[in-house]
Amino acid sequence: MTGQLTPQRRSVSRLAISILVVLTGTDLYRDIRVDASAQESLRLADGLIVLQERGIDELPAQYRAKAVVCYQSTPKRQALPKTTRHLRALMVGHLRNEKDPQTYFDAAAILAARTDILFDHVGMALDAHWAERARALEASLPRYRWLGPLSHGLTLGRIRQAHVLVHPSQIEGGAHVVMEAVRCGTPVLASRIPGNVGMLGEGYEGYFAVGDAAELSALLTRCRDDRSTLEVLNTMCVARSPLFDPARERKTLLGVVHRLTAE
Repeated sequence: MTGQLTPQRRSVSRLAISILVVLTGTDLYRDIRVDASAQESLRLADGLIVLQERGIDELPAQYRAKAVVCYQSTPKRQALPKTTRHLRALMVGHLRNEKDPQTYFDAAAILAARTDILFDHVGMALDAHWAERARALEASLPRYRWLGPLSHGLTLGRIRQAHVLVHPSQIEGGAHVVMEAVRCGTPVLASRIPGNVGMLGEGYEGYFAVGDAAELSALLTRCRDDRSTLEVLNTMCVARSPLFDPARERKTLLGVVHRLTAE
C-alpha cells in the first residue's frame, strides 16, 4: 500500500489524532474575530494553547475550558553591569505597523535634547517607507541607530547591554523578546496591551498607552533621572522570570499532550 487510506482506515486515523492549536499574535487578537477558517480551527481543536495569561480572555467563552497558558521559555542569563554615563534604550522588532516603530521614533525625537539617552533599534524594514523613516531619523538624530536585522546571538548581546527594552507593539500574542529581556535582567517598557500585560503582570509599572510617545519619553526620562525607577522595574521583572523557565514550559506542554492522548 502506498499511503492511500480505505474509508475504514481513515476513520481509525481520525480517532487516533488529537488536534492542538497554538494561538500566537494576529490569529488570537484579530483572525478569530473575523476569519471563518480561524473560527473553525477553534471548534475542531481538542486543545488550545495561548502564550500568556490574558490570552484566554480573547477566546469565545465556549472554548476557554480547553485552553492552557504556556509561556515560551529561554535560559536565564547573567545580567551585565550597565554604564552610568547614559541610558541606552533598545527596540527589537521588525519595522512594520503591528510593532509600532513610529512611537519609538517619536519618543527619540521628543528626547532629542537629551544627550544622555540613546536609542538603538534591531529589526528589518519590511516596507520601504519604514526604511526611509529610520534612515531619516538617523540622519537628523545621531543618538538613534538603526542596526538592521541581527542574528539571535548578537541581538541577545544588545538586549543584555541595554538599560531598557522598549516594546511598543499595537498587537502581540506573547512577545518572545519581552521574555528574553526579562531573563537577561533587562527591564521592559511596554505598551499596555493584553499581550504585554499577560507577560509582565497587571501591576507592572513600565507600561505606556499604545502610540503615546510622550508617555514613553516620560518613562525613559524617569529611568535615566531616577535610579530607583530602574531598580523597581528590574525587581518586578525578576519576579516574573520563573514563568519563562524552560522546565516550566516543558512540563506544561507534556501535561497537555498527556491529557489529550489519554482522552
